Amino acid sequence: MWVHDIDPIAVALGPLKIHWYGLMYLIGFAAAWWLGVRRARRAGSGWSEEQISDIIFWGAMGVVLGGRAGYVLFYNFDKFIADPLWLFAVWEGGMSFHGGLLGVIVVMYLFGRQHKKTLFQMTDFIAPLIPVGLGAGRIGNFIGGELWGRVTDQPWGVVFPRAGELPRHPSQLYEFALEGVVLFVLLWWFSSKPRPRMAVSGLFLLLYGVFRSMVEFVREPDAHIQFLAFDWLTMGQLLSLPMIMVGMLLLFCAKRSGGVKGAAS
Repeated sequence: MWVHDIDPIAVALGPLKIHWYGLMYLIGFAAAWWLGVRRARRAGSGWSEEQISDIIFWGAMGVVLGGRAGYVLFYNFDKFIADPLWLFAVWEGGMSFHGGLLGVIVVMYLFGRQHKKTLFQMTDFIAPLIPVGLGAGRIGNFIGGELWGRVTDQPWGVVFPRAGELPRHPSQLYEFALEGVVLFVLLWWFSSKPRPRMAVSGLFLLLYGVFRSMVEFVREPDAHIQFLAFDWLTMGQLLSLPMIMVGMLLLFCAKRSGGVKGAAS
């Protein structure tokens, strides 16, 4: 058992405080840019380094705006109805992966139209770049002592002071391992060879949905929502279910069509 006592502030310069969570976002975007440039440099990729920079910039906007909107609408809709301006209170924190995903899909669709690329050309290219950011974000959650797991008697349990005195699953680290490391390795390997259009996007949706749903069984549900049904179904699992279904559908369609192959990473 270990008591969490990590300072969430990485650098403090007078009134200016830089949190580790914010730095993790920067690391995630920087890593995605570096990996994207590597893919763009491959012969026949159909992408330029300038396009990668633009993709990362607009992708970051989609993550932040969509993530905030998703958190407000999916997890705090009642509070939003009572005070619509709370949507813009970003200093209070609160981001949703599923909202960020929708935000990225929207901006990728618009970016693709501008550059004469289909949505699935965009998403098949960026999908292998996303897990590094997800993993960095989960490390930020752990350092910040937030989004902890349920109470456990396992020897690796961690006491998060804000959650009480009992040891809990370090679910942030489980998510880092699955959503960050495992998902990256599998997607990077899968996309290393040309695949039918939609296949890489489908695999990303399927694997993330499965991994997130698994960890939700040991992650503490949101206090103001708790379980949605059956004393085990969480909001995270409910939002991941469409990802699993759409991912399976895209993989099925990709295999059936044997469509246009995407460039290898």
